Amino acid sequence: MNAQADADHETLRISVDTKATVNVGDYSRHGRSRSLQPVKAWDHDMQPKEKLVPGGILEPVSGRAALFFTGSYKTSDFIVDGLLSWWAERREYLANIKNLVINMDNGPECSGRRSQFLKRMVEFADTSGVKVRLVYYPPYHSKYNGIERYWAGLEKSWNGYLLSTVKDVLNRAANFFWKGARTSVRMFEGVYEKGVRVCGKDKAKLESRLVRSEKLPLYDITICPQTVY
Repeated sequence: MNAQADADHETLRISVDTKATVNVGDYSRHGRSRSLQPVKAWDHDMQPKEKLVPGGILEPVSGRAALFFTGSYKTSDFIVDGLLSWWAERREYLANIKNLVINMDNGPECSGRRSQFLKRMVEFADTSGVKVRLVYYPPYHSKYNGIERYWAGLEKSWNGYLLSTVKDVLNRAANFFWKGARTSVRMFEGVYEKGVRVCGKDKAKLESRLVRSEKLPLYDITICPQTVY
């Protein structure tokens, strides 16, 4: 699927994932930096005052990446809001794109069973006019998702520095280059509520919009935009 997507000029493949929570403060991250004096850092803190949840979208072929952060929770709405932000930034450069293939792992906030995520993706397909194909990696195989290599590079880049404030985290992320492309960064304010889901008749209506693979119904889902006359 990935090879076919990359070979089609009307299809764009992206890799989407969230990363482990970042504790904001003068913590040691066991990285390396170039300086005349050793950097003093905390070895631990049982109650960090601030935390950030990072999410990311990578275009594997070009190397373009967009990061988005929240001080709240990792949820379906957080991930889709990140996708919407990326699309708003990139759509004028992607006028020829009619199909979007999204590589993801099968995390609880974006799995093929998560009704709120699927509802938001249907809404995205309808508003963007782009056919969306969700292609999941199976459990314990998320390392093959392209953005995982991006996360490893980002960690190596910022682990030698103190991420003392939210501004430091955003600046370090914005100054990271991958395949020669600078990362775009956005901070989402507000609280993302956990446990939001679609129920009853609305869930049945939602399911009617999903074209699930016969062999892999939870790992290969296509959403066609609804034509409005």
